[in-house]
Amino acid sequence: MLLNIYLKELKDCFRDRRTLLLTVFLPIVMMTGLTLFYDSMLSTDGDDTYKVAVQESFRSEAEQLFAVSPNIVIETAENPEQAVIDGDVQTAIVTAPSFSEDIQNGVPAAISIIGNSFSENSSFAMNAVSTALTAFESEIISERLQSAGIDGSTVQPFSIEQKEISSDGGATMMLSLLIPLILSLAIGIGAGPAASDLFAGEKERKTMEALLMTPVSRTTLLLAKWLVISTIGVITGLVTLLVVSLEIAFLTENLQKAVNFGDQLPLIIGLALLVATIYSLFNAGILMLTSILGKTIKESQSYSTPIMMLSVFPVMIISGIGVNELSFQHFAIPILNLFSILKELTAGVIDYEHLALMLGTNLLLMVVFIVIGRVLFLKDKWVMN
Repeated sequence: MLLNIYLKELKDCFRDRRTLLLTVFLPIVMMTGLTLFYDSMLSTDGDDTYKVAVQESFRSEAEQLFAVSPNIVIETAENPEQAVIDGDVQTAIVTAPSFSEDIQNGVPAAISIIGNSFSENSSFAMNAVSTALTAFESEIISERLQSAGIDGSTVQPFSIEQKEISSDGGATMMLSLLIPLILSLAIGIGAGPAASDLFAGEKERKTMEALLMTPVSRTTLLLAKWLVISTIGVITGLVTLLVVSLEIAFLTENLQKAVNFGDQLPLIIGLALLVATIYSLFNAGILMLTSILGKTIKESQSYSTPIMMLSVFPVMIISGIGVNELSFQHFAIPILNLFSILKELTAGVIDYEHLALMLGTNLLLMVVFIVIGRVLFLKDKWVMN
C-alpha cells in the first residue's frame, strides 16, 4: 500500500507542468547562471585598462614608472582628486610641484594615492600604483647607498619568499562553495512546491478529508508523501549537479582546473551522491512540517522560504576556513555540515569520521521531523482546513 500511494503521488507531481517547471528547469537555469558567474569571477581579463590622473608636472615621471604596465593609462588633470570623485579615472597621484627636484636633492618628498577601495577597479589601480612606487623607492635607495659607498645588503638583512600551496588560482575554493550551494538550493527549490501541494494543497482543495476516509493509516500516508518529497529533491539535486558538472567540464576554464581527483574520483562521486540523498531526506522532513502547519499553499511557502534561505549562510561561514581547519561543530550543525563535507570531498579529502557525523546528524533529525509530523498528522486540527 505504501508503494502504491508513493507511486501515485509521484506521478501526480510530475503531471503538473507548473511543478515540473519549478522543480526541474528553474533550478537548472539558476544554477547554470551561478556556475558561469563564479567562473567569471576567477577570470582575469588582461585587456582591461585603468586610468590614473596626475598633475602636468608629474606626467613624464608617471609615464616612466608605468611603462611596464600596459593596462595603466596616465591622464593629466588640473585636480586629480576631483577626477576620481567624478568617476573619470580610477585613481589619482598627487605630488608637490618640486617632487622630482626634491628626490634629486635628497629632500624627503610626499606623494598621495587617491582612490576608492570599495570599487574593484579603483582598488586594483591603487595597488598597481602602490607597487610601482614601492619599486621606484627601492631603486632610489639603492642608488643613494651606492653613491655613499655602502653595500645594499647591509640594509636588507633577509629576503621574503612567499609560496602558495594551492596552484589553481582559488578554483578549488570557489568550487567547494559552489557545489554545496547549488545542491542545497536545487533540492530546496525542487522539493518545495511538491511539499506545499501534498499537504497544504490537499487541505486547500478540500481533498484531504476524502483521502483520510480511505482504508489507509495516516502513518502510511505521511511516509508516502514524505518519500515523494524526498524523491523529487534527490532527482532535482542530482539532475542539477549533472548539468552543472557538464558545464564546468565544457563551458568553464577556471573551475575545471579544480576537478582532478585521480583514482579517488569514483569514490568521491559515490560519497557525494550519498550525502545528497541523505540531505534530501532531511530537507523533506523540514518541508513536510511546514506544509502540515500551513493551511494553504501560500502559507506553507511562507513557512518554508526562511528555512530554504538558511542554505545561503554557510557560504559566509566557511568561505574563509581551510579544509584542515574544519572542526566538530562544522559537521554536527545541519545544513552547515553539508557545505563542510562537500568542501572536504571537493579538495579530495575523505574523512569517514566526518562523514559518519554528518550523515548521522541528518538522519537523526530526519527521524525527529517524521515523528513530529506523525504527531501532527494524527490530529484533525492540523490535517483539516
